[in-house]
Amino acid sequence: MTNKKVILLITLVLSIVLFSFGFISVKMKLFNEQWKILPYILVGVGFGAFGHILGSIIQNKILKKNPEVAKKINIEKNDERNLTIKNRAKSKAFDAMLYIFGGVMLILVFLNVDLIITLLILGAYLLVFGIYVYYINKLHKVI
Repeated sequence: MTNKKVILLITLVLSIVLFSFGFISVKMKLFNEQWKILPYILVGVGFGAFGHILGSIIQNKILKKNPEVAKKINIEKNDERNLTIKNRAKSKAFDAMLYIFGGVMLILVFLNVDLIITLLILGAYLLVFGIYVYYINKLHKVI
């Protein structure tokens, strides 16, 4: 087996273990009141990872049988026009996200939500903006 297949198999098994542990701990109530949400998170992450990995495995099998389709998908994925469209869409989404995050933070402040929640969202906002500034500087040096 190739490394990619081994990684897919290990991740598939890990997702099943996460889902199973989360499901069992929900039924047996293994966590106290403070950690009662953790089993549900494990079930969600395990099931989501399982679906993603299973989809990748099925897609790989289908693409092995149809090399023309695989070639067409590869061309579309690496096409400059499609990459430009995708990057412009990301740019528009980022611009919208800045205003949306700002609005959500203001709403949280006016609703007197716990300070820690507002600070977490503020930290995420500043992290995203910091990444933006970093890449702007990096790209200005390259271009």
